[in-house]
Amino acid sequence: MPYRVLADGIAVLHLLFLLYLTFGGFIAWRWPRTVVLHFAAVGWGLASVGWGLWCPLTDAENWARHRAGEAGLPPTGFIDHYLTGVIYPDSALGLVRGLVAAVVVASWVGLWWRVRTRAHHRIAGSG
Repeated sequence: MPYRVLADGIAVLHLLFLLYLTFGGFIAWRWPRTVVLHFAAVGWGLASVGWGLWCPLTDAENWARHRAGEAGLPPTGFIDHYLTGVIYPDSALGLVRGLVAAVVVASWVGLWWRVRTRAHHRIAGSG
C-alpha cells in the first residue's frame, strides 16, 4: 500500500512538472527570477521529447509500482500512458506539442514585454 501511494504521488508530481513546463513562464510574470527554473524545465522537456532523454520521475514511478506489485509504465513513458490517447487522441499529439510550445513562447514574450515596460517606466519616472 505505501508503494502504491508513493507511485501515485510521483505520477501527480510528474503531471505538475508538465503543467509547470507549459505554464511556468506566466509564474515568472509575477516572480521574474523563476524564469531560470522555467528555462531548465523547458530544456529538459525538449531533450526528453526530442532526444528520448531518460526521465527520473518515470523510473521512480516504475520502481514504486513494481514494489507495489503493479505493472510499471510502458517503455513509451508517462505522457503516452496517461495523456496521449486518454486526454487527447493519438492523432492530436503534434497539435498538443505545438500548443504547448506556443503557450511557452507566449509566456516568455509576455515576460519580456513586462520586464521591458517596467524598466522603461522606472527610467522615465526617475527623470
